[in-house]
Amino acid sequence: MDSLLWLTLCAVLTVLIFDYTNGFHDAANVVATVIASRAMSPAMAVSVVGVFEFLGPLLGGTAVANTIGGVVDLAPLPRPLALLVLISGLLGAIIWNLITWWKGIPSSSSHGLVGGLVGAVLLAAGSGHVVWGWPPEGHLVGVAKVLLALVLSPVLGFVVGYLVHKLSHLLTRAAHPRINQKLRLAQYVTTAGLAFSHGANDAQKSMGVLTLVLVLGGFIPHFEVPFWVMLACATAITAGILSGGWRIVRTLGFAVFKVRPLHALDSQLTSGLVILSASMMGAPVSTSHVVATSIMGIGASERPHRVHWGKAGEIATTWLITLPASAAMGALVLLALRPWVV
Repeated sequence: MDSLLWLTLCAVLTVLIFDYTNGFHDAANVVATVIASRAMSPAMAVSVVGVFEFLGPLLGGTAVANTIGGVVDLAPLPRPLALLVLISGLLGAIIWNLITWWKGIPSSSSHGLVGGLVGAVLLAAGSGHVVWGWPPEGHLVGVAKVLLALVLSPVLGFVVGYLVHKLSHLLTRAAHPRINQKLRLAQYVTTAGLAFSHGANDAQKSMGVLTLVLVLGGFIPHFEVPFWVMLACATAITAGILSGGWRIVRTLGFAVFKVRPLHALDSQLTSGLVILSASMMGAPVSTSHVVATSIMGIGASERPHRVHWGKAGEIATTWLITLPASAAMGALVLLALRPWVV
């Protein structure tokens, strides 16, 4: 088999494995609050989420895919090396996903991907092949756009969660306790919306990398996401969601703040709105970041002293080290593979 074709097939498979681990890793982010508030059983939650997770990549556009596809510039490199760089960056992100899943810490698959790619590119070709950011046209692209989303999305998750819960608490404070049953039923809608927004944002990252693989392999002439790529990435991330990385449910559902039906509804509404808005703007954000900070904002609006800020600090530390850690892993994987391939 031709070496370029072999590398392209390996890269396609690695993208889909990353997409699967992304769904596996992020499953808890999507279902944690609906399970913690006892609105759905785990089986029902995964069934509802699976359907809308699949629809998100197919109906959510390609703006985020275009952003991710423009983080690195591999066109000047020899094609075999460029494909090996992509494989190494993806494997670095996969390793980081598995480590944080094992520890039960909700880290960002999205920024693990960007970190892995940047680390591998820096080692292979230097900083000139990383698209850092602010072009003459005056709008953000590449790494700068990703970093801005990394900073703003958790802040928005906290602030919007705080305000939404203040309003909903005001509207329901005189309600009969039986309203909890209606709040649980409403979570069928908000959970579906969160799943759709997660699929629309997260699967697009894999769509962008897979399309870049096809361009570098010479299978398509320019960067335009084919429908079969959308379908493949939608299937892979949904399969990961259905497998479920349940270790993180306890962290998000109980360890940050004890979640009840109103808290869960507000968190899902907040997270879905923030993530879907980011998708429309082509900003790759972290579901982990947004869901966790929305829960913190909701807790802070009601009983700040009951928010477990120590656990929140552990999560924040993991977020801060995700980019450099995944970059290091991407570079290490490239060091290990390069003598055997290129």
